[in-house]
Amino acid sequence: MALGDSTTVGVGDPLTGSTTDLSGAGARPGEGWRGWASLLADSLGSSHRVTFSNLAISGATVPKVAADQLPETGAGPIDLASLIVGLNDTLQAGFDPGRIRDGLSLCAEQLTGRGALLLTVRFHDHGQVFGLPGWLRRPLWQRIEQVNAVYDELYLEYGGIRLDMADYPEVYRRDFWSVDRLHPGELGHRRLARAFADELVARGVPIAVPPDLTCAGQTPSRWADAAWMVREGVPWLGRRASDLTPWAARMVISRFRPPADAGVQRLRA
Repeated sequence: MALGDSTTVGVGDPLTGSTTDLSGAGARPGEGWRGWASLLADSLGSSHRVTFSNLAISGATVPKVAADQLPETGAGPIDLASLIVGLNDTLQAGFDPGRIRDGLSLCAEQLTGRGALLLTVRFHDHGQVFGLPGWLRRPLWQRIEQVNAVYDELYLEYGGIRLDMADYPEVYRRDFWSVDRLHPGELGHRRLARAFADELVARGVPIAVPPDLTCAGQTPSRWADAAWMVREGVPWLGRRASDLTPWAARMVISRFRPPADAGVQRLRA
């Protein structure tokens, strides 16, 4: 079972050649995308009989995964379940670490209760990959770290396999990402699939044919980068900034604002 958002849908890893059209909000697996979860399932199929269900939806948040995707997993036993979601939550005005903890804990409890080995991640500094200015990157990273703290708790309580994306230097290389730098490109999806496969093999799960790292497509050119940024990136950043910028601005102001009792202390002096 695969639960999550656009990364698990496979956005950035097109089924048919290279593309710069990543506007598929609400996309579901198989609708033009392949992705790391499908690549991993194919490799597991080289040694096992595999039934694979990808329930991820592009744009999903943690509460949506818990409310909509988790019930779709049914009630039977599960061998493997991936739970990778949370970045969309960090970009919303109503960011709520408590709701994120509740939703992820519910999913982890129910999935592992049915026998699933849980596959999760710790997120990297996505603002660095996207090239956000420091004043916006820092508050985003603070939110990402709060999501990571929840995944740390899940790992301690439920075990499983957790990939710390910051441990993979290639995450900060351009060829890891699709044209939008928000979703892994073909190489990024292949690397994710291989990393999970390697961890499974280390735990004694045989995989005769590991995910191949050979890519059919090409890394987006600088021209494609620039064209996408003008057509999609700037409008996207504008929409997201309307959620994140006010909070980031308050953080910046608070750092330079003197403490409330500073004036009193000066008068006393």
